[in-house]
Amino acid sequence: MNPIAIRLLNQQLAAPLFSDPAEVVGHMGAMQAQEYRMMRWAVAMRTRRPSARAFKRAYDSGRILRLHLMRGTWQLVTAEDYWPLIELCSPKAIAVTKGWMSSNRISIPDEEYARVSDILAQIAADRGSVTKEDFVQALAEKDIVMDDHRLSYHIRMAEMSGTLCSGDLLPMKATYALTASKVGPQVKMDRDEALMRFTRKYFQSRQPATLQDFVWWSGLNISDCRRGIALLGDTLHVEKWKGRDFYLTDDCRTRGFRKGRFLLIPPYDEYLIGYKSRDIVLSPEHTHRAHNGSGIFQPIIARDGIICGNWTPFKDDCRATFFEDGHSSEDITEAWQAYSRYLTT
Repeated sequence: MNPIAIRLLNQQLAAPLFSDPAEVVGHMGAMQAQEYRMMRWAVAMRTRRPSARAFKRAYDSGRILRLHLMRGTWQLVTAEDYWPLIELCSPKAIAVTKGWMSSNRISIPDEEYARVSDILAQIAADRGSVTKEDFVQALAEKDIVMDDHRLSYHIRMAEMSGTLCSGDLLPMKATYALTASKVGPQVKMDRDEALMRFTRKYFQSRQPATLQDFVWWSGLNISDCRRGIALLGDTLHVEKWKGRDFYLTDDCRTRGFRKGRFLLIPPYDEYLIGYKSRDIVLSPEHTHRAHNGSGIFQPIIARDGIICGNWTPFKDDCRATFFEDGHSSEDITEAWQAYSRYLTT
């Protein structure tokens, strides 16, 4: 088994199968979207013809949505997966968020939650797509004033409860919309069906991966993750690699990988954040160059799937630093040109 090549193929980072950004997000199940600008490249680079405009069309139409969900962090999901994932993931995510609030000595009474949630929902319904500043103004008109940190928790809770999701895509600033208007009414799904669907999407897009990887990524309890794997039955099989058990689907992609290719991977990308153990593609002595262990991830360069350097987005020229010998900025010219074309198409 070549786990690196298999991951590149099934994550759509090599020989991508999809032309539509929403199809990519649907294949992945959910994608980390911590960095508002770079989440677009994370999706686009997994399409056949990366296009910033194609991502915006899918986002503005509500086919791709951004919200706080798994592990209480930002995610991209499709409208089709939105309600099943809310039902499956939000109880644990809300509990995690309340734990953070408690550690920060923030307590919000139920009455405040209800009142503020109603105001946020109303302003989003009235305007269609709103910013946090719009929320501040609407609350002030009701004589409610709070610091940014407290308001952020209110917005996050409204997202995880299925009240708010993303609005239109702006260049630099997140917007919010009323879920009932953007996605439509809640669609119920049997929990086992939702869990099986969620588990399948994880392994089809991140294989080979371990149970521990799935537990980390999903934010679910280990018992739920084991049940999800059991529900998939014979469609999953186990292969051992260096003493670890990895799950793969029976229709796993194994052909299409070509050597010598560099990838410019955005921060918080699923190529790293989709796994608890990242040593397969990232040498432990270089871990600090990719992430700091406290949730901050950097833009990284991969050659044949191995993380070997960092790059700088949003510059006019190609800037790279390598921590593996034998590479220079000239090596990533082709990858930089692909990224530059994406920005203008």
